Amino acid sequence: KYIKSFIRETWLKRYGSSPSEDMITLMWSFIVAVYSIGGLLGSSSAGYLAVRFGRKKAMLFANVPALLSAALMGLSRLCGSFEMIIAGRLSAGVCGGLALNIHLMYAGECAPRERRGLIAMTASTAVAFGKFVGFALGLREVLGVEALWPLLMAANAVPALIQLLTLPFFPDSPRYLLIDKKDKEGCI
Repeated sequence: KYIKSFIRETWLKRYGSSPSEDMITLMWSFIVAVYSIGGLLGSSSAGYLAVRFGRKKAMLFANVPALLSAALMGLSRLCGSFEMIIAGRLSAGVCGGLALNIHLMYAGECAPRERRGLIAMTASTAVAFGKFVGFALGLREVLGVEALWPLLMAANAVPALIQLLTLPFFPDSPRYLLIDKKDKEGCI
């Protein structure tokens, strides 16, 4: 309801008239749906990026759209632009599509054979945990109030920053090193 109210207020300031409920519903629906379009774009390019740059570098690259989306959505109210929310959701979808696919490649290729199934479950476990954290942060007692919704929308910057700080210390995927880079010593 806060974002719908923000759309209404922004529209009124820009055009001098209140938008129809259908227009607000259309904008809200587009904000929700554009994440899936971004996810499709990210998923479509995940394979290319993983082969071209390696799994680790591609996962690091996936943080760029995550941080961009956090900045766009976090600053949208300050800038008075609901279009920034749309662009931020698109960018977050790209990050989600990239990260989910590349994470599965990287984790599966780095895991010991006897633990691959367990390690492959980390993606679905992380998604479930992320949904729980998002739900908890969205409670009225935390960030689910009108004054703080931009912070809630920008909260995806935290895991992106953690990954940017920790992932460089992880090894490259052995499969990528051996098959794509022809680096047998690095693979071993």
